[in-house]
Amino acid sequence: MAKPSAQRKPRLDPGALPPLDRLVHERIRLGILSALAVNDSLAFNDLKRLLRTTDGNLSVHARKLEDAGYLACTKSFAGRLPRTEFRLTAAGRRALERYLNDLELVLRAARRR
Repeated sequence: MAKPSAQRKPRLDPGALPPLDRLVHERIRLGILSALAVNDSLAFNDLKRLLRTTDGNLSVHARKLEDAGYLACTKSFAGRLPRTEFRLTAAGRRALERYLNDLELVLRAARRR
């Protein structure tokens, strides 16, 4: 007779895996950090097009990253048009690296099953 699933030993011990940074893990925020990791800086509209998102969505997620110290935001004017430019901070680069390393550990563990 087969054991009930509640008594089976899990193949992956969730406690052995690193927790993924929820601030970075969200799709738009991960996209922002990834795009800025390979660019010195990006304008708001460039990020919006790249990530295929709305003004409001990008603003909310960028603000969360800025509040965490992962992004630096510079506001200026090009003629009469406002221009918002983002760049990745050293803390943001470290957070992205940590997240990617943790994600690799999770993926390796899942492939071993």
